[in-house]
Amino acid sequence: MSDPLADIITLLRPRAVFAKGISGAGRWGVRYSEFGQPSFCAVLDGRCRLAVEGAEPVELQAGDFVLLPATPSFTMSGFEPVKPVLLDPKVTAAATGEIRHGRRGGRPDVRLLGGYFVFDSPDAQLLVSLLPALLHVRGVERLAQLVKLVSEESRERRTGRDLVLARLVELLLIEALRSKPDDDTPPGLLRGLADTRLAAAIRHIHGDPARSWTVEQLARKVALSRSAFFDRFSRAVGLPPMEYLVAWRMAVAKNLLREDIALAEVAERVGYSSASTFSTAFSRHVGQPPSRYARASQLQRV
Repeated sequence: MSDPLADIITLLRPRAVFAKGISGAGRWGVRYSEFGQPSFCAVLDGRCRLAVEGAEPVELQAGDFVLLPATPSFTMSGFEPVKPVLLDPKVTAAATGEIRHGRRGGRPDVRLLGGYFVFDSPDAQLLVSLLPALLHVRGVERLAQLVKLVSEESRERRTGRDLVLARLVELLLIEALRSKPDDDTPPGLLRGLADTRLAAAIRHIHGDPARSWTVEQLARKVALSRSAFFDRFSRAVGLPPMEYLVAWRMAVAKNLLREDIALAEVAERVGYSSASTFSTAFSRHVGQPPSRYARASQLQRV
């Protein structure tokens, strides 16, 4: 059966990793403006404070891992009151060597490895909306090992570097995302997958998007009444079941259109009876006809 988490990460197409060392000492604080690209941070030693826009501040300690799939503005600091220095992540991301904040000399209070990558998916915004805005994971040794490998590979220029980094980031994302599901997870894919019955329904949708699913059919598949399933799915995932089905179909369709597959075949593979019916649905959802979308995607790849 399909693995929805792996499906989404595969469609996101993460690539182009950049990583750098960061440290802070004494009285320090930095405020990064919105970046928009996915970023991550692993705490190697010490402690610091992270305040991401729209989320409660968290204390980070050695062994913690943070993932920001869309990286809104955020503040990172020590624990003494301070006016943070404003930074543009698009500029500081290009810096080489370790970035030091606060007191220059002596042992730092915290050491981190921070980095970012990009999603090459044309549907990244939709897919990222299904993930938590802030993912904070504590004490997962496998994540620390993967972060170390990403850091080492990003510094080198060895043959096959880009392919290795792309695979490492896929592993990093899967490990981070599957480490988190709990009652505090906000509505989205992770919360849905944390519910055994909803996870089964999501796997059915991903495994057979061409099927003419109804709420009743999915509810029967997971042994729930129609109303109970609809309410439970909507609260957990943040979308009603049929809206999620359409969103997933369109994400799959975009990926197929980028591969220059005939329109009639794309329509059939995502559950539409004809190319014209699919074109109408695609235009309504995406804002342009699939033929135009396909041409634009192919030109971008030239």
